[in-house]
Amino acid sequence: MPGALSAGLWGLLGGSALVLGAGIAWFVALPQRLIAAIMAIGAGVLISAVAFDLMDEAYARGGFDSTASGFLAGAAAYTLANVLISRRGARHRKRSGTNPDASQQGADQGSGLAIAVGALLDGIPESVVIGTSLLGGKGVSLVTLAAVFLSNVPEGLSSAAGMKRAGRSPAYVFGVWGGIALASGMAAPLGYATLAGASPDLLAGVTAVAAGAILAMLVDTMIPEATEATHDYSGLIAVLGFLIAFVLTKLGG
Repeated sequence: MPGALSAGLWGLLGGSALVLGAGIAWFVALPQRLIAAIMAIGAGVLISAVAFDLMDEAYARGGFDSTASGFLAGAAAYTLANVLISRRGARHRKRSGTNPDASQQGADQGSGLAIAVGALLDGIPESVVIGTSLLGGKGVSLVTLAAVFLSNVPEGLSSAAGMKRAGRSPAYVFGVWGGIALASGMAAPLGYATLAGASPDLLAGVTAVAAGAILAMLVDTMIPEATEATHDYSGLIAVLGFLIAFVLTKLGG
């Protein structure tokens, strides 16, 4: 299978979690603690992915300078963009609904576009990394893919729940999230194609940018969500997620 096509399919799989989350919100009422536990596992997986997959790989390719500058740039870019779109109603796009009033307010204010922009802000760097992980004939990073999938589920879930309360139709809700999933899928082969043959420093910088953005998102959204409903056990659950991802990384290596 051509590398770009493979990257696209893996990217689409990661993005499809948005549609899965939207479907859960539309058809099923899950216990809040279960959702928060999934978030805690996802947080642990993401920390492992950032540390052992993304940052380690970036350092091996480009050394400290490219890795450090990309890492800080990714975190700064995410934070700035997140502040801007949060002010337009997408603050709770990765929350699973523990604050219904906030979700209702965001949806009632017509925040669908802001939420979509926020989803793209999160998803495109993640999908690009999925694509670049295939460069050099390597298989996709299963840890990174799992982290992307787990972080996308609550995003689709919380936003679709708010849209449903605001009276949006199923066609609108699933059209929005299906389109964003496709865009995330397209970002993976684009990253694969444009960065094939790129210098090690550039690849290191791109990987580190994604790592910085993901870690900033993790602290900003996933950890607060996980601890809100499973406070006593969130640390242990996150450690379990980290351990699973760590083992997968070492077995894959």
